[in-house]
Amino acid sequence: METKDILLELRRKKNMTQEEFAEKIFVTRQAVSRWENGETIPNVETLKLISKSFDISINTLLGSPRELICQCCGMPLDDNLMSRENDGTFNEEYCKWCYSNGKFIYNDIDVLIEYLEKHMSNDSWPAEQVRDYFKCLLPKLKYWDNKTL
Repeated sequence: METKDILLELRRKKNMTQEEFAEKIFVTRQAVSRWENGETIPNVETLKLISKSFDISINTLLGSPRELICQCCGMPLDDNLMSRENDGTFNEEYCKWCYSNGKFIYNDIDVLIEYLEKHMSNDSWPAEQVRDYFKCLLPKLKYWDNKTL
């Protein structure tokens, strides 16, 4: 889905006119019309304001151009799983289980691996394979990259 379609759908779901939408994010009705017609897209600051005002990530507003994964545990991210900063804005790098209320939950990679092993292993993915997979994956992620492991 393109940004123009996402903005139009977002506005309609909120039962807002273009004028009401524009007032909420401090732009003109004409700007909203141009976005919805695909002539332009909102600038970065306006995307941030729309994201915060309507509780939708910037990645989603842009049509989910990037496949996001948590940079701590490797979980695929969508708007329901993304963590938030203390001010309520999305943090598009971490899931809500690894980063909450402005703080990281895991400071020890082995503790996280044990947790993942316990919760992800099953008959088709034995605990040893889960452990080996995450021992290889996690050190490559941003959160663990600069930590002494």
